[in-house]
Amino acid sequence: MSRRASRPIGVFDSGVGGLTVVRALMERLPLEDIVYFGDTARVPYGVKSVATIEHFTAQITDFLLQQDVKMLIVACNTMAAVASRVVTERAGDIPVIDVIEAGATAAVAQSPGGRIGVIGTPTTINSNAYARRMHALDAGVRVYSQACPLFVPLVEEGWLDHPVTRMTAQEYLRPVLAEEVGSLVLGCTHYPLLKPLLREVAGAGVRLIDSAVTTAELAAASLQASGLAQTAGGAARYRYVVTDVPLRFQTIGERFLGRSLGEVERVDW
Repeated sequence: MSRRASRPIGVFDSGVGGLTVVRALMERLPLEDIVYFGDTARVPYGVKSVATIEHFTAQITDFLLQQDVKMLIVACNTMAAVASRVVTERAGDIPVIDVIEAGATAAVAQSPGGRIGVIGTPTTINSNAYARRMHALDAGVRVYSQACPLFVPLVEEGWLDHPVTRMTAQEYLRPVLAEEVGSLVLGCTHYPLLKPLLREVAGAGVRLIDSAVTTAELAAASLQASGLAQTAGGAARYRYVVTDVPLRFQTIGERFLGRSLGEVERVDW
């Protein structure tokens, strides 16, 4: 195994949501070391200008490259929608994967020429990034997008199966389901925690595309194809780096990760 294969995977997000991607990576690639970066001091990114998001994304990319990572995963839909070019330009020959590419590719593969729904934050939906990528892959698909601004605070509150969350999901999904979509892309890293509820609301006839799981699958395929997969070694090592440690970070982070976070490092810009 090459020295490069033993390097960690770098995963980053504007806050805590990208830990759902880390969770999926842990399950799919249990031998891989991971460095996670969450910009918790400056979240949310969705209300900021494109120039500001690009600047923050460049800073985080440079930090992770300094950690000698072998792959970069953009686990933030907002960053992926407006600043993925910044990451690829700075990464050089290091592979870059983002949640939009992974989710769009999986949705088109499972619904060729079909009707696909996308739910996400207002910024992600307004960017039209999922629809553009899907149409580039298959001009025949029809994409129906719906912004769901209340889902993030409901998930962070822990209301994953609350009557208020159920009623909110029914309202948000009604116009998308009316289009008789065959697949529904969960276009925000918070949404995998709502999967049981969303599956119930959407019904058995609609496939849920979890962009955390699809990102882990795409990462595994990319590592294998480039000869960078970790094939031996002891227990994987995980680092969690943030720009601030808010009061509820540990609680929310462990809910997203499905396990203890352990030590969390903080960096000052």
